[in-house]
Amino acid sequence: MKLNVLYDKKTDVLYLSREGEEEAVEEIYPGINLELDKKGIIIGIEILNASKLLKDALQPLQEKVGQS
Repeated sequence: MKLNVLYDKKTDVLYLSREGEEEAVEEIYPGINLELDKKGIIIGIEILNASKLLKDALQPLQEKVGQS
């Protein structure tokens, strides 16, 4: 399974997706949407205001990557 990762800096949206046709969208948390196919399988995750929502998680990740 190929996972596509796109980030639009202008709109601050992070999008993770895989192949499939979107049938429905479900907001699971303010600013986080799941895209589902007709079987209810997740084919995409959209994170609005990504830099703000992920700020606390990104700092330790950046530090870890910098150590490699």
